[in-house]
Amino acid sequence: MRRTPTFFAPLLLGLAVSACGENSPGSRAETSPAVSAPAKGVPPRVAPPATAAAAAAAAPSAAQDGLQGGSDDWRQVASAADASLLGRLDQAWRMARAEAEAAGFASEVEALGPLVDPNAALPDRLQPPPGTYRCRTIKLGRRGEGTGLAYVDYPWFACSVETTPGGDLVLTKKTGSQRTQGLLYPDTDRRLVYIGAQALSDAETGFPAYGDRPERDQVGVLERIGQSRWRLVLPWPKQEAKLELLEIRT
Repeated sequence: MRRTPTFFAPLLLGLAVSACGENSPGSRAETSPAVSAPAKGVPPRVAPPATAAAAAAAAPSAAQDGLQGGSDDWRQVASAADASLLGRLDQAWRMARAEAEAAGFASEVEALGPLVDPNAALPDRLQPPPGTYRCRTIKLGRRGEGTGLAYVDYPWFACSVETTPGGDLVLTKKTGSQRTQGLLYPDTDRRLVYIGAQALSDAETGFPAYGDRPERDQVGVLERIGQSRWRLVLPWPKQEAKLELLEIRT
């Protein structure tokens, strides 16, 4: 993981989006040119002096210096309102689980095992290696009292973890009608902090930059909960739930 991560919107726009019907709950089981030597007797060609514009184009880009603010401290990137959500993470766990179980989903919640255990985070190997993963979303609790479902699970979709040229670690949920993308920041020996944004519907082919559309912003924690198994925990998401979990597996 780079020690100075930030967010670079143009990088995010190029990622492929494959729309899947994630709006509907799934079943409980939730995809520089080479230069040749001059001919004998022919003087080598001398490149013309670089113009200011050409020099600027040749300079390292912002992406090479990291994304999303140039800091490895997530507190300097997240808004105060979003940072406060992490301070209420324990409350989100308690209320969301209790509400889902009270609504008749106790057996479904129990069957998820470590995924819904707030104390399941393991030390070491917190960063998922770059590559492709399976991922699925579980939503617990209702965002508003008396509205929506207290428990929803979705089928498996495709996620990826990528390292930018600047060394930032980018997590992306690539398919489904609700997609997410953001950076992973160091925090404690048992978690990374995720700061990103959400794309919705088939019409959106990219991801908003964090902060551009506050209603899409996301903040959460990434934890390792098993061998090649992680979870992204989003407390108090802006849509549909009190707690949203993204299970990530190889």
